[in-house]
Amino acid sequence: MAAGWTDRGQRIDDLARMRVAYPAVALEEADLAGSWHEQLASWLGDAVTAGLPEPNAMVLATADAGGLPSSRTVLAKGLDSRGVVFYTNFTSAKMGDLDVTAFAAATFPWIALHRQVHLRGPIQVLTPEASTTYWQTRPRGAQLGAWASAQSTVVPDRHALDVALEQVTARFADVEAVPLPPHWGGVRIIPVSVEFWQGRPNRMHDRLRYNVAEDGNWTVQRLAP
Repeated sequence: MAAGWTDRGQRIDDLARMRVAYPAVALEEADLAGSWHEQLASWLGDAVTAGLPEPNAMVLATADAGGLPSSRTVLAKGLDSRGVVFYTNFTSAKMGDLDVTAFAAATFPWIALHRQVHLRGPIQVLTPEASTTYWQTRPRGAQLGAWASAQSTVVPDRHALDVALEQVTARFADVEAVPLPPHWGGVRIIPVSVEFWQGRPNRMHDRLRYNVAEDGNWTVQRLAP
C-alpha cells in the first residue's frame, strides 16, 4: 500500500472527501420505548446481536477545574433506571475531573449501525459493597492489574509496569479471592438527557432526546440534525 493511501484507494490526507451515505432507516417518536434506559437497552441489544466489537464501549467525557475537557473509552458495566455505571481507579485523571465537577457525558458510538447515543448528567460513586459485587466477576488478571496500576501517573517505561504486576501477583499468590482495592470502584452517570441518533440520507439525521424536567418527569424532544 502506497504511503498516504488506504487499501480502498482513498487518500488518507483527503479527509474532506471521506463520507458514508446512510440508509433510509427512520427513528420516529412512536418507535421509542417508554423510558430512556429501556431504549438504550434495546439499542445495546441490537449492537450485541449485530456482533459489534465491544458493544458496551462508550466515550466518557469529563472536564477539569479549568474547563479543559478530556475523553477516553470505557466500558459500561451497569444499566438501569438509575443510570449507566462504569468502573475506574479513583486516582485516575478522569476521577480527578469528576471529583471537581461531579458531571460527565458519554457517547455509545455504534458506527456500523449508523447509531449513536449521547447522555450526560451528574455522577454518583458506588458504595464499596456495590463495587465488590462487580469486582468479584472480573478475571483475576484484571483484578491484579487494578492493584498494580497507578492509573494516569507517569511511569519511566513499560518494564516498571511489568514489575508492578509481578509484585502484586506475588503479593496475592496465596489469596484465593483478590480483595477490592480501596482506590477502585464504580461510578454511575445519572442522566438528565439521553439522545438517540439515527443516521439518515442527506445528513438529515433523526435525533430524539429524552429530557428530564424539574419535577422528575421525562419528555421526548426532536432535535434538528
